[in-house]
Amino acid sequence: MDSTPDIESVIEYLKNLQINICDQFNSVEPVQDFRVDSWEHEQGGGGITRVIQNGQYLEKGGVNFSHVRGDQLPASASSHRQSIAGLPFEATGISLVLHPVNPFVPTCHMNVRFLIAGKNPEQATWWFGGGYDLTPYYGFEEDCVHWHTTAKSACSPFGDDIYPQFKKQCDEYFYLEHRKEARGIGGIFFDDFNQGGFLHSFALMKSVGDSFLKAYMPIFERRKDLAWDSSHRDFQTYRRGRYVEFNLVYDRGTLFGLQSGGRIESILMSLPPHVQWKYQWESVSGSEEKRLTEYYLTARDWLS
Repeated sequence: MDSTPDIESVIEYLKNLQINICDQFNSVEPVQDFRVDSWEHEQGGGGITRVIQNGQYLEKGGVNFSHVRGDQLPASASSHRQSIAGLPFEATGISLVLHPVNPFVPTCHMNVRFLIAGKNPEQATWWFGGGYDLTPYYGFEEDCVHWHTTAKSACSPFGDDIYPQFKKQCDEYFYLEHRKEARGIGGIFFDDFNQGGFLHSFALMKSVGDSFLKAYMPIFERRKDLAWDSSHRDFQTYRRGRYVEFNLVYDRGTLFGLQSGGRIESILMSLPPHVQWKYQWESVSGSEEKRLTEYYLTARDWLS
């Protein structure tokens, strides 16, 4: 079992993944390309932020690469691992959020990351994390099935128990406790993963990262040109409020970025440009808007 971490190989993979994802969306977005913005971290390292705004299909999207170092691991990463609290750390990852224009195209999120804590690499504590989840505003069952089928295929080479475990963790993590409501239809989510040594764990992370475009692009292509009106847009911007609430209240990645002194614009690039909150608003019984919360935003086995 190979347990020696090689962060440089992770960094190389992540940079290439960022480029591949942005190139794919640049090829189908006729109005804008992703803007490339490099930055440096005050304690070492830095990142490359790629952001698109006001496209024909993407209202706002960001694909962030970061590689940061610090003298003390932030509380958001060490609260459940007291043995490494206060240790120096090095972290790298890709974080992606896409907010499409069309209300029939779901918002999506993907993240893959690696963190190592300790002064001696050979004795350090390290782990991988990541996953992806889908947040529709109008539900389509075939999209949900495709999303979870692709996620399961990415996990299957690593054991039959991986997808069910990661799906359950995703359903539990992307949940707004204060509203008793799921953020979306889930997907897969994992953290603190170091099973089978570095190469095995790295291979799993790469399988998840490489499967993202396979999971999302067919849905994006199917829905991006569907006709919509102002009522659909109104519901979309209302439901985006739930996305903002989760990212600012619960999201560990947001907290880690803020606590580690990350670049604020890159950390908050996940927030949509247009969003609204309505006081005690209720969707009409029997409507597609009502069906979203009653059927789609409930934890279920989409592959049964």
